[in-house]
Formats: sequence, structure tokens, C-alpha cells
Amino acid sequence: MSAVTESVTQRMTLEQLAADNGFDLVPNYAGDVTITALVDDVESVIPGSLFIAQHPISRADINEIVNNGAYAMLLPESMKTELMAHGASQLQIPVLFANITTKQLAALASQLAGAPSDSVAVFALTGPNQELLADEAKEVARFLHMLGNPVGIINAEDSQSLERFIELNYPIDVLSMQRAMAVCAEDGAAAVIVTMDDATLDVDAMASVAVDVLACDGVPEPTRARDYMDQMAQRYGCAITKDTRLVMRTEESDTMALQAGVGPAQVRALSFAIAMGLAVGVRKSSIRSALRVAGEFHEQ
Repeated sequence: MSAVTESVTQRMTLEQLAADNGFDLVPNYAGDVTITALVDDVESVIPGSLFIAQHPISRADINEIVNNGAYAMLLPESMKTELMAHGASQLQIPVLFANITTKQLAALASQLAGAPSDSVAVFALTGPNQELLADEAKEVARFLHMLGNPVGIINAEDSQSLERFIELNYPIDVLSMQRAMAVCAEDGAAAVIVTMDDATLDVDAMASVAVDVLACDGVPEPTRARDYMDQMAQRYGCAITKDTRLVMRTEESDTMALQAGVGPAQVRALSFAIAMGLAVGVRKSSIRSALRVAGEFHEQ
């Protein structure tokens, strides 16, 4: 499902949408219609939905969208001539005409979901080795949990909000990302870990996600690693701001991981997690306490 539905915390009228974004509303007297969900595939339409199409769709799809209970549609401007007769819409529900971009869609979804990434710490992990990245995401989640943080994870192998499975179709788009973030925030997660790779994310999926930590592993030189992070951030729409912490494994994190008594196979992923903990200001004493627990966990 590609939708922001059950996680909606805000209500939005068509008048607000048109005024805030410069969309063309037809008919213009339908401004009081209130939207309670955003969807961009026909099968996800429910009553209250605003169906959003970034590309032209068929009349058969339009009829199905209307029959499924959508309150309104946002369609490309190229469809306006086809759907208007004598200045009036031929459709049974209001239509917004606009060439909406993916980043605009992400901002809209974030607004409707109550900007969920603002209420959690978002750790975005990237690197060229997808298998390594998935293992490190699990280790980071485990480590943050040992530090006392309820954690959500978004990864193509297994996305969870605390202990609850999140059903997603991969790679996820901007609507599914905002829905997953909202689910994690509603469940009380303090942190959400996202693997930024092609298996997990569609292009620009991280648009309108406030990222606190962007971490990279698997690129040996710091300069090259920074370039790689910039490239991945651009690909997935992840904004790097002055508040974003850029993290790589360090000699200190490697040493602390080695001292934890975990097996050789776990040292690298644990070091990556430690580096992120240090970057966000976790005290070394707290990290060492968590490492003792980590060592006991990996002995089991």
C-alpha cells in the first residue's frame, strides 16, 4: 500500500491545498471538502482520500477511484482539457490540477501526518554493501534499545515499530515513508533507523524526513565517505543540514567494540553503533554499560 491513511493526525481542506500550493481547484466552490488520507495507487483508495497522480491516468482508473470513495483527485495539468467541458468538470468529485513534484508530495504527506520525523531521532545508514548495511541496522537498533530507547527500523528485510511488524512494499516511496515514520512515532519510538539503499528506498523517499544522523560504512577514506554520503543523500532526498551529524566508524569506536567481548563477526557492526551513540552525545559510561549487556547478548 502506498498511502498516508491510518497515521493521519491533521485535517486539510481543498481550499488550503489550493491556496498553499498554487493548485487549480475545480469546482472552486469545493474548498470546504476535507481530506483525511493521501493515496497514489488506485487499490489504496478509501473514503476521505485525496488521490494523487503524478502522471496521466485512464478513465477506467478515474471511475474506480470515484467508486472507491475518494473525496477528490489531484491530476496533472495535461488532463485538464480532456476532463473539462464548457468550463466545468465532467467528474463527480472535485479535482485539483497541478504538476506536483515528489518533494511537494513528501511535504504534503509529512504535513498531513503531523511531521512525524520531528518527534523521533532519525538515524540514516548508508554504504555500498547492502547485506552489511542490513546487519548493521539490526545492531544499531539493538544497541539503542540497550541504551533504553524504544526503536523503529525501516529496512527491506524487516521493518518494525518497536516489536510490531510494518507491512510495506519495497522500495518504499514518500507516502509509505511518512506512514512508517508516523506509525513509529505513534507507538512511542524514540529513534527510527533507516537503511538508505535501493532495496529499501525509492528515489527521493527521504524527502521531508528530518535526519539527525547520517552514517556511512564500507567506504574506506573519510573524504570518499563524505562524497558517498552526499551522493546517497541527494539520491534519496535526504537533506543534510548544519544539525545533521555525519558519522563513520572511528578508532575509538573500534576499540570499544573489541573490548565488549563480542565475536569477531559482530565487532564491525557494534563499532558502527557505538560511533553513532558517541556522535549524538551518549556518555561513554552509558555506552560501556550497554556494551556489557551486548556482550552477554551475543554470548547467548
